[in-house]
Amino acid sequence: MRYVSLESKKDELLLAARVLMMILFVLFGWQKLNGFSGTVAYMASTGNPAPELAAAIAVAVELAGGALIAIGFYTRPLALVFAAYTLATALIGHRYWALQGMEQYMAMINFYKNVSIIGGLLLLALTGPGRYSVDRK
Repeated sequence: MRYVSLESKKDELLLAARVLMMILFVLFGWQKLNGFSGTVAYMASTGNPAPELAAAIAVAVELAGGALIAIGFYTRPLALVFAAYTLATALIGHRYWALQGMEQYMAMINFYKNVSIIGGLLLLALTGPGRYSVDRK
């Protein structure tokens, strides 16, 4: 069976993938920064023993780390860090198994959204950022 090869557009597609995946992190990192007290309150509501520190880490990872991956800087190691971070946020923030009704449904959607994002991050760690990046690999 013949399929369409995208090899000739690999670098362009890797750029698009990096930017599209990181839009989510950068936007929510910015939102967490601008509403920092609300972010701290949410972290406290999850039972986090150090909500201020957790909020600061979330802002740094999502905003700064997301921008770095988007431009293709240290893409492979940062993609692995992001995969671990995204798994942790899924397990801490989207505990659908402990909820019921519509709350359970919404948390389950977000949990599996995170699982899907982890898949994309692992692919990015494997492939690298492509030619259109600071790393240029």
